[in-house]
Parts: sequence; C-alpha cells; structure tokens
Amino acid sequence: MGQRLQGIEEFVAAVEAGSFALAAQRLHVTRSAVAKSIARLEARLDTRLFQRTTRSQSLTQEGHCYYERCRRVLAELDAGEALADAARDTARGVVRVSMPAMLGRLKVGPLLIALARQHPGMTLELGFTDRHVDLVEEGIDLALRSGELPDTSQLVARPVAMQSMLLCAAPAYLARHGHPADLDALQAGSHEAVMYARDGRLSAWRFHDAAGRLVEVSLPSRIRCDSAEVLLQAAIGGMGLARLPAWLAAEALAEGTLVRVFDEPQPFGFPLHLIRPQSRYLPMKTRVVMDWLAAELPPLLAGAKPSPAGP
Repeated sequence: MGQRLQGIEEFVAAVEAGSFALAAQRLHVTRSAVAKSIARLEARLDTRLFQRTTRSQSLTQEGHCYYERCRRVLAELDAGEALADAARDTARGVVRVSMPAMLGRLKVGPLLIALARQHPGMTLELGFTDRHVDLVEEGIDLALRSGELPDTSQLVARPVAMQSMLLCAAPAYLARHGHPADLDALQAGSHEAVMYARDGRLSAWRFHDAAGRLVEVSLPSRIRCDSAEVLLQAAIGGMGLARLPAWLAAEALAEGTLVRVFDEPQPFGFPLHLIRPQSRYLPMKTRVVMDWLAAELPPLLAGAKPSPAGP
C-alpha cells in the first residue's frame, strides 16, 4: 500500500499549483524531487500523466482521470488525519509563527509562552521580524500581519485585533513648535516628524477626517527607520511628532513623556490578521494557537487606550 501512494501527493500538488516549481514550494521540497517522484509514478503506472513542453505542462486524458481519483483519495486521508487530530486531548507538534518584531516581543511572545505551558506536547518556533515572510517557501505555519494583505488564493486570513494609531509628541517639542489643535492645523503648520520607513520607502500617516474620509499626511523628517522602538525613543527625545500604535505609546503617555497631540474625530487603525497557507484541513496545533491569540490579544491592545488629548 505504501508504494502505491508514493508520488500521489506530488502529482496532485503539481496539478493544483500549475507547475513543478510551485508544487515544490507548497511541499517544502526541491523541484527535482517533485519531478523525480512524478516520473517514478508514471513509470509505475506505465502511462504519461503530463504533456510537457519547454514552456508549459498540461494533463493528458489519463492524467486528468487519475487526478480526479487521487484528489478524492488525499481528501479522505486528510479527513482521517483531521479526525485523529481532533481526538487528541492536547495540541502536539511544531508550530512556526512569524510576527512583527516589537509587537511580537512585547505582546504576542508572552501570550504564546503562556500557551506553551498549557500544552507540553507543543513546540513553538517564533520569528520576530517586520519583513513579510513567504509562508509557503519558508515553511511558516502562521504569521501575524498588520495592515493590507496580499491578494492570493494561497493564504487564508483570520482577523484577530485592531491596532489603533495615535499622534504623539514630547511636551518639550510642542512647547518649541506649537500644538496643532486638529488635522487641518497639522497640515498647515511647520512640524517635523519621526517616520517609519522600510526598504527606503516612507509610510505616510493615515487619518480619518471629520467626514470619515481617508487622509494621508507626510511631514519633513530627519529620523526615518523600520524600528517602532527607535521611533518611540526619538519622539520622547523631542525629535518630532510620531504616529504610534496606542499599545506602544501607552506607557510614555501615562508617564507624561509623551502627550497626544489632538483627539481624532474618527480613530484610524490597522487590522491585525493571522494568515496561514491554504490547506485541506487545519491541524489542531495551529487552530489552538489561532484561537488563543484571537481571544487573548485584543484585550491587551484595547487595554492600551490612553486618556484624551490635552489642550
């Protein structure tokens, strides 16, 4: 039975991905490994499953019929694995999770450590980076993403929280440069900013105006970096206005080293999503991590809301 199943997963992945190279990425193997598995499968069946040219591949009639049956076989195997997985009393196995660096270190990491204590059979491999990792190519089970998501059928997304943004500054900065009362005054004034930038690209600030319309603002800046922690310290040091997540600015606001510049008529925030590669079933270990973060992360971010802006 084992030999009869050899090559089937690679064959189905190649059909559904559209190429051996993409199938190799999904299966976390090399392209040559996929090609050799399918070649051995064709030799065992004594039939050609693909018509190949230098630029494309397509199923033969025999390959099409074989694919339909193999797809159903794999679906049944996946269903059996899902039933066995669900029957366990605890999550087991390795879960690889990628997350934004500072949010991960301060908020998500401690939550996942607490989860690991509850599931001794679970191993967590945590990556902290603001780079958008390729989940399929890098073998990542879950990634926490802030903002807009890529338009792709290879990923499944689940919203988990909202990251509200605040405009903040050090009291000393506002004493020197003036305190804008609203968005119009901010755009009309002559202020400096500390700005988030990655790969040489500045991220403009986003606000909602009084009518709910999205407005983007870019100010002159002498401090530009891809570290939210450094931007926080630069703002506390009086280097300019900063657009910061509420959870990140909360402690400085409470201590008075930062103040909110003005109240916004309609707060702006970036949605946080958990994304995972598309698959036929969701393993229990991955589902447990997702459910835990969806339940525990929003209160941590919501609890960071500071008091209203001062005059």
